[in-house]
Amino acid sequence: MSNDWPLRDTEQVVTGNESLLGQKHFLVALTRVRNEALLLPDTLDYLAGQVDAIVAYDDASTDETVEILRTHPKVALVVANQVWEQDVEARQRAEGRHRGLLLDMARRQLPHDWMLCFDPDERVTGDMRGFVAGLGDDPCDAVRVKLFDAYMTPEDHAPYTSDQKLMNFRKFYGPEQRDILMLWRNRPEIGFAEGDGRTPRGMGNTKTDLYCQHYGKSLSVAHWEETCDYYIRHFPYETYGAKWEARKGKGIHTESDFGRPLHEWGESLFATAVPMDQLAQ
Repeated sequence: MSNDWPLRDTEQVVTGNESLLGQKHFLVALTRVRNEALLLPDTLDYLAGQVDAIVAYDDASTDETVEILRTHPKVALVVANQVWEQDVEARQRAEGRHRGLLLDMARRQLPHDWMLCFDPDERVTGDMRGFVAGLGDDPCDAVRVKLFDAYMTPEDHAPYTSDQKLMNFRKFYGPEQRDILMLWRNRPEIGFAEGDGRTPRGMGNTKTDLYCQHYGKSLSVAHWEETCDYYIRHFPYETYGAKWEARKGKGIHTESDFGRPLHEWGESLFATAVPMDQLAQ
């Protein structure tokens, strides 16, 4: 684990809202993005009522992502990378470095009590800020959130447009539950190493709570096909590529990718949840 992630020649720090820097915050958020101009306006507005400040790593976007980030009042800092790495192994190693760089920047310039690590296509349906504020002296130092995939169905597959709210955008969700570590206390032993994903190291006590809608599979049929191609080209074929190659042309669902019935968001879905470690591969 490193606390020293120097900027590379291809990376530049872009300052957003300077008034956020050097202030003490309760909840700060970090994200790693590429070409998210479609989702970002709603994502940032959705987070504005939950977090005090946001730091972002833009990985060589070719759309307006950096400008959207820079001009939003809750975004403090953006690391803008100019070169997209094609090598699969290099991209995997970079995930931990990018988030580690953001975390270290936040600790230096945005002192905070809690950190949220989010993706733009996720919507936590509960009050994150209120939840972590209520933990007080609870011994947990991190929180996993119960995430469910939204699906396009024959009756509900119109593409998402930027003037819409993403929360509750789709009607049906798969019962497969992934517990994603999204929130952690600002403790020095928690951090990232090169090659890590979105989960940092150093947590001693975690709890699972809150729910999250994930829209990575359901923005539009065109986006589904782009997602399939992305995993085929940029991830190890044996573990990701083959699975997503088999999903091409199958964006509209009558059941989940794991062959289970879809449910509307709510208690019926939660009551039939299947934990990730039980998923059929």
